[in-house]
Order: sequence, then structure tokens, then C-alpha cells
Amino acid sequence: MFNFQSSLLGKFATKALSTAVISLLFAYALPGLAAEKTSQEDTDNKEIKEQIKQLQEQLKRLERKVVENNSTKAPSPNKSDGKIIDSGAMDRLAKLEKASQENQNWPIKIHGAVRFQYVYEDYNPANESRTGDLDFDIFRLNFDGEIGDVILKAEYRWFQYQEAVKSAYFGYNLNEQWQLQVGVLKIPFGNMPYNSHSYFFNSTFYVGLEDEHDAGIKMQYRSNDWDFDITFLKSDEQGGVDGYVSDRTARYNYDTVGIRLSGEGIYDEPSVPVGESNSWAFRSAHKWTFSENDNLEIGASLQTGNLYSGNIDGANPFASYANQNIGNRKAIAVHGVYNTGPFNFQFQLADYQYDVKIDNTGIVMAAYAFYDTIPSEAKIYTLNGAYTLPVSFGPLTSLTFYNDYSLITDKKDLQDDTWMNITGMAMAAGGGFYTYVDLVKARNQPFIGGTIASDGGKVNTRFNINFGYYF
Repeated sequence: MFNFQSSLLGKFATKALSTAVISLLFAYALPGLAAEKTSQEDTDNKEIKEQIKQLQEQLKRLERKVVENNSTKAPSPNKSDGKIIDSGAMDRLAKLEKASQENQNWPIKIHGAVRFQYVYEDYNPANESRTGDLDFDIFRLNFDGEIGDVILKAEYRWFQYQEAVKSAYFGYNLNEQWQLQVGVLKIPFGNMPYNSHSYFFNSTFYVGLEDEHDAGIKMQYRSNDWDFDITFLKSDEQGGVDGYVSDRTARYNYDTVGIRLSGEGIYDEPSVPVGESNSWAFRSAHKWTFSENDNLEIGASLQTGNLYSGNIDGANPFASYANQNIGNRKAIAVHGVYNTGPFNFQFQLADYQYDVKIDNTGIVMAAYAFYDTIPSEAKIYTLNGAYTLPVSFGPLTSLTFYNDYSLITDKKDLQDDTWMNITGMAMAAGGGFYTYVDLVKARNQPFIGGTIASDGGKVNTRFNINFGYYF
């Protein structure tokens, strides 16, 4: 019988085949390095494809050399239709091709942003004397995608002074119109997704009525003409008044965390802690489409829920109210958005009220590593306008000019209104850069030298440039 390996060609083929198998084993190990999608994903996938191509070419060359002398050889157990088949190598090659395809279609997208900002405040003498400051703002990571039919969305943020979850939920499309969401999710209220255009939102954000996230379950309906949202919220994102957290102020958005008693300072930790629980949120909006770039949305929203107290020091005159339902809160709003060409207009009228059993001077809110206070009742009016201009100037791709105005009035036990006006420009650039340039003038407004729960505040000015890279 012809001894294939004893021939010079057999030795060459054996060596080439060994090289191919070793190369295949090395290449097959590479997908393990891509178990987590990173910024090197495209590079890794390109390398895998290149290795597959090289291996295929190497095997073809080997097959041609053997086939040329096939007529002089006895039948081989690994020969079929004139082709030499290494079943192990073929199997590993198939696995490598599958790994390449999975790497190309990884189900979870990981992205995020890094932002820093320049701040000039005329109400901060130290900042003013330095002609402003340049500070780190946030680093955030987002996770978005689908595994099977289950939708995943999550966002976590790191600041200089805190870290916090913004949202984290699972979703499932029941049909083309209805979607179920469970987890820390966005509360449907008012103009969505934002009742503003600027980096500072509107005053609605600072009373917990814009871009608010809590823990619960939501059913949302979407069609060409209607939006409906029905949401049950068991607690805030920290688990309520007795959630296992070390700092109740470490939050992305404003939540109710206490009752402000007479004699306490506006920024003090509350001696009567409370938490939102067993709340409901409903939102509906009708949409009219007049043309491709001309549409209108009008809607209404409602929130209602209970307030439960936590542990209260025995020396506190309200100690008997510890660990029970001590009241409720509600908010209603009518809102609208009109888009025509490059213009966008928003309006919203909102009214909120807290009804609690304990005499108080306001409601304690928490976010961004500090406590603040809001009146237990107030009305909020907002009116915003924006114009987007596509450009091609260096890396810039668009400029959005806007003016957002908000007014908080009819505040219980207070005389002076809170108002804030923001004139600004958002600049988008290729490669994921986005910059807000805001000139803010406000009175009795958080983050602009004031608080909503006060009278007699001055008109303050803040100039802010927030630079962001989104990846």
C-alpha cells in the first residue's frame, strides 16, 4: 500500500496540516477575549475574519497538492470526492466562524459619556474672583440591548461627590403596541422625554416632576395617534424610607425623603424621614401629524401616592408617627409639544400638593449629595422654544438655539415666586461630542444660588459650558 507520509509530498502535507491545526487552535482561543463588548470589538472581529480567510486559503493549497497526486494513491479514510477532510479542523473552523458572527452581533451594547464643565457664578464670591472654575462633571455607563425577547436598559453615573443608578429595567414587547417594563424606570409625567432643552432642565426637575425614576412596573402603549402609560411604583430607586443605603442624598433625581419641621434649616437632614411608596402614574397624549416635519402632541398626566415614615427619635414630639403611612402626594399636568420644521415648542402647566399629618414648613427633597426643601403646594408653568440648524463647520454638525422659562408660583406659606430663564446653545460635533452653553438667570432656584423654599432671594446669574463626549 502506498505510504503517504513516507513521501516528500506527504511530509510537506503533514507539516502544513499541523501548522493549520495549530493556527486554528490559536485562532479559536481568540473569541474568549471578546466575551465583553469593548471599544476593541471591531478590531477583534476584523482579526478573526482575517484568520479565517488565511486558514481557508491554507487548507485549499494543501488540498490541491494532495489532489494532484491522488490518482497514484490508495483510498484514504479521510478522502471524499477528491478532497482531504480533517474533520477536527473543519469543526473548529465552523466554531470560529460562528464566534465571529456572534461577536459581530453581540446582544448588549455598552456605551456612555464623559462630561466636564466650566462654571462662572456671580453669587459665589470665591468662584467669581477666580473667573470661574473648570470641573469634572460625570462619567456614566449605559447598557442597552436584547437577550432573546427580553429588553435590557440600565444607566449608572459617577460624579465627583457621589455615584448613583439612574435607571435599570427589563422590558418585554407584548405586541406591536404594548410594552411591559420592570425595574428602576422613568416615570411618565409631562412632556417626554424632557420638559426642557438645556443642561439644567426646568424647575419641574427640582420638585421631582421631570426625568424622575423610581422602582416599579409600567405598561406603555404606543401607536401613530396615541401614547398611554400606566405605572405602579413601589418605592423610590433606593428602596424607600428604609432602603439599605448609606446616604439618602446620593441620587440622580429629586425624591421626597422627609418632612421639614419648624426650626429646622432648609438644608438640614430631616428629623422625620419619609419615603414614597405605593404610587401610581398615568399619562396620555394624542398626536397629530400634519406633514413629515409638522406635528403636534397634547396630553395630560397624573401622579398620586403615599408617604411612609421611618424611624423617628424618641425625643421627637412626632415619635408616635414612626413607621406608618403619614400622608399622600399628588400632581397633575397638561402639556404639549409642537414641531414645525427646525422649530420645537413646549408648554406645560402643573400643580402638586402634599397632604401630611404632621405640621410642617415644607417637604424635604434629596439629590446630588444634599438635602433641600420645597413648599408642600405649588403651581408650575413652563414655556420653551428651540431652533435646530444643521451646519458643516469643522467638526460641527448642528447647532440648537433655545430659551427655556419656568415659574413656580402659589407656593404654600411663601410669597415670592421661583423663576428661571435659560438662554443657550447646544453644539453637536462628529465623533460623539456634545456641548451645552447656558446663560442662566434665576431667583429662588436651586443650583443658581437659591432655594424654592424661601422668600427674598436675589436674581442670580450662572454661565455654564458643559462639554461631553458620548461613546
